[in-house]
Amino acid sequence: MSANPAALPPPYLRTPEAARFVGLSIRTLEKHRIYGTGPRYSKLGGRVVYRLEDLQTWVASGAKASTSDPGTGTVLPAKRQTSSMPVHAGRERR
Repeated sequence: MSANPAALPPPYLRTPEAARFVGLSIRTLEKHRIYGTGPRYSKLGGRVVYRLEDLQTWVASGAKASTSDPGTGTVLPAKRQTSSMPVHAGRERR
């Protein structure tokens, strides 16, 4: 008895499908990728793909039971994190 491949979810999602899966805009997910604050991804040729497990792990890392719950992890905003970036990064040397 073989499983129907059409009934199985795709093992990898492209950016639009991944964004829809986690409830973010495509641009926000792209920003998370740029700043290193988002879920793990892979590049296959020039295509960015996300594993379902990586998306679920990333979302779960921000899970909280209440507003006062510090949780075990934090999903950072999709912006440059200045504390981990060297001061000279992104500047051209003269």
